[in-house]
Amino acid sequence: MIAVVQRVYEASVKVDGDIKGCIGNGLLVFFCVEDGDTDDKITYMSEKILNLRIFEDDNGKMSKSLQDINGDMLIISQFTLAGDCSKGRRPDFTGAAKPDIAKAMYNKFIDDVSSKINGNTACGIFGADMKVSLINDGPVTMIIKR
Repeated sequence: MIAVVQRVYEASVKVDGDIKGCIGNGLLVFFCVEDGDTDDKITYMSEKILNLRIFEDDNGKMSKSLQDINGDMLIISQFTLAGDCSKGRRPDFTGAAKPDIAKAMYNKFIDDVSSKINGNTACGIFGADMKVSLINDGPVTMIIKR
């Protein structure tokens, strides 16, 4: 399981020109399920991301979590994070979970985050051609792999 987490002032996702999800201050999470991932990783990832201390306190130190600031989260499925670019010029995506498994785990991740988050949760549409817009804050970008 891989997540690319970006601290944002705002973010949104469009599918076919229509906004499907948008958030204010918080985190944009690109989420990838890899072959062999299990449900226990969902809990680990949701708790890690919700409690990751990457927001600034009054002294300008990154010591607050998304939960501390009551921030929002936009979750986007992105199987390309599993792409292996080590050989040749075309990425190999065989490390990504099969779509039916990945979709189920993506939805479980959204449900898990939604049940715990102090702010709002929004998401894209699994497998859709999505257009993501964001205003990165910092920029602060983390890669979490489990």
